[in-house]
Amino acid sequence: MQNINQSIKLLLMDTSMGSSNTSSSSSLSFPSDSTLGRHLARRLAQIGIHDIFTVPGDFNLTLLDQLMAEPGLNLVGCCNELNASYAADGYARAKGVGACAVTFTVGGLSAINGIAGAYSESLPVICIVGGPNSNDYGSNRILHHTIGLPDFSQELSCFRAVTCYQAVVNNLEDAHEVIDTAISTALKESKPVYISIGCNLPAIPYPAFSREPVPFFLSPKMSNKSGLDAAVEAAAAFLNKAIKPVLIAGPKLRVSKATESFVELADACGYPIAIMPSAKGLFPEHHERFIGTYWGAVSTSFCAEIVESSDAYLLAGPILNDYSSVGYSLLLRKEKAVIVQPERVIIADGPAFGCVLMKDFLHELAKKLNNNTTAHENYKRIHIADGQPLTCGPHEPLRVNILFKHIAEILSKETTVVAETGDSWFNCQKLKLPEGCGYEFQMQYGSIGWSVGATLGYAQAAKDKRVIACIGDGSFQVTAPDVSTMLRCGLNSIIFLINNGGYTIEVEIHDGPYNVIKNWNYTAFVESIDNGEGKCWTAKVTCEEELKEAIETAIGPKKNCLCFIEAIVHKDDTSKELLEWGSRVSVANSRPPNPQ
Repeated sequence: MQNINQSIKLLLMDTSMGSSNTSSSSSLSFPSDSTLGRHLARRLAQIGIHDIFTVPGDFNLTLLDQLMAEPGLNLVGCCNELNASYAADGYARAKGVGACAVTFTVGGLSAINGIAGAYSESLPVICIVGGPNSNDYGSNRILHHTIGLPDFSQELSCFRAVTCYQAVVNNLEDAHEVIDTAISTALKESKPVYISIGCNLPAIPYPAFSREPVPFFLSPKMSNKSGLDAAVEAAAAFLNKAIKPVLIAGPKLRVSKATESFVELADACGYPIAIMPSAKGLFPEHHERFIGTYWGAVSTSFCAEIVESSDAYLLAGPILNDYSSVGYSLLLRKEKAVIVQPERVIIADGPAFGCVLMKDFLHELAKKLNNNTTAHENYKRIHIADGQPLTCGPHEPLRVNILFKHIAEILSKETTVVAETGDSWFNCQKLKLPEGCGYEFQMQYGSIGWSVGATLGYAQAAKDKRVIACIGDGSFQVTAPDVSTMLRCGLNSIIFLINNGGYTIEVEIHDGPYNVIKNWNYTAFVESIDNGEGKCWTAKVTCEEELKEAIETAIGPKKNCLCFIEAIVHKDDTSKELLEWGSRVSVANSRPPNPQ
C-alpha cells in the first residue's frame, strides 16, 4: 500500500511540476537526461523496443541524438522511410511492438504506406516524426518540407486514417502525458500510433522528465462473465449437435493472443483443423489433425472438401476479404458457422455475444465440447498425399516447384519464412512448417516490396532465427536498397530472389505490357552494395544442380552472412493456385456496376 501511495504521490508531483511553463524551467537546473527525448527513449526501451528504424532529416536530428543516448536503444539507419516503416512492421511481428523515426511530411508521407500496412495487420508500430519548431505553429509562416501552406496539418490528417492515436507535441507542459497515452494506446489497441515532436523540444531539460518514468501498467481486458458463460453454452450446444464439425484458424488469433487457447481447443475437441492462408504460422502444422490451408478453390488438397461439406464450423478470428475468399467464392454458410472475433462471438443466424475475449471463450469452450473425430476420419478416408514434382533432367532449366522443394528441406525451428506478395504467397503456403518455424506475410494489405523491410526488421528483432525470404523480382525492385542496411547490421538472412521477368501475380489477374520489368543483374547489384566488405554471398542459379550447391553453401560455410540466391525461372512458371486464384479475382474485379 505504501508503494502505491508513493506512486500516486510521484504522479501528482509530475502533474504539478508539469504545469510550469517552458521558459521558467530553463532557469532551473535538472539532470541532462531529464529531457523529452530521453523520456520517449526510456518508454520505448521499457516496452521492449531495442531498435528504432530511422531516416535522418533536419527536423528530427536533435531527437535522434536523444534516442541514441539511451543505453540499450539502437538506431538502425534505413535507406528510405518506406523501408523504415516496413522494418518496424517486421520488428513488431517478432517483438510485439516496433518503432520508426522520420522527418516531417517528406519523411512521414513516405513512411505512411508501411504504417497503413501495419494497421491492416493489427501491429503496434510507433511512428515518430520530428516536427516543426514549436514557435512556427500558428505563425502563418511557410516552411520547407511542407506543401507550401502555413497550415502544417496535412501530415496529421493523413495519419488519422491509419493510426489509432495521433499526438502532436509542440509544448513541454503536457508532453509527458501525451507521449505515454500514445504508447499505451498502441499497446492496448494493437495498432500504429503517430507522434510528432517539435524539433526544438527534445533536448530541453524539464521537471516532468527528471526521473525514471513510473512503469506502464495496462489494465488487462476482461470478458463479461455472464456473456462469456452464455456464449460458451450456446456455442457448445450448437457444435455438439453437429455430425462432422471442423475448426478454422484465422489471422486475428495473433492480435487476440489466443493461439494457445486455440491449440487447447483443438486438442480437446477431436475436430480436424484448417487454417486460413493469413493464419499460416499461428497453428502447429505437426498437429495430428491438421488438414492444411482452407482457401476456397486454391485450398490444400482435400481440405476444402472437408470444410465445405461440414455441417458446422468454428472460425476463430477470420478476415474474409476478396483475396482470402478467392473473389468471394468460398462455399461457407453463415447458418453453419460460429464466428469468434477478438471480443465478440456470433452463433450462426442466432445470438451474438459482446465483451467476450476470444482467448477466454476458446479456453472455456474446450471444456464443454464433446470429442468428435467424424470429419477427421472422413478426411483420412479420402486423403491422398501430395506427390513430388517431376525429377529434373541434368542441367534442365530450374522450375519453381523444384526451388520450393529444396527451400522446404532447410526449414527448422531456427528459421522464419517471410513470403512476399505474389506467387510466393501460394508456393510458401504449401511449405510444411516444422515445429517452431515462424511464418510471416502481409495478406490483407498486400503491398509489393514489403518483404525487404520486413525481413530487415524481423531479423534484427529475432537474432535466434534465420529469416528465409522469398521475393519476386518485381517486388524486390521496389525496396531493394535496404539490403544495404541488412549488411550494415550483420544479418544472416537467406534471400531467394525469384527472377521471372515481371509482376507475375498481376499477369494472372490482368495481363499487359506494363507487367514486364527491366531485368537487373541482381547478384551484381547486391555485390555492389556489399562493396567488397565480405558481409554477403551471392549465387545465380539456373538449374537444380546449381540450386543445391548454393543452398549447401548458404547453410554451411556461409551460414553467418547474408546469402542472396537469384533463381532464374521461366516467366510463365507459376503455381496452379495462382492461375486459379488470379482468374477468380479478375472476375471479382471486373464485375459491372449495379443498375442505378
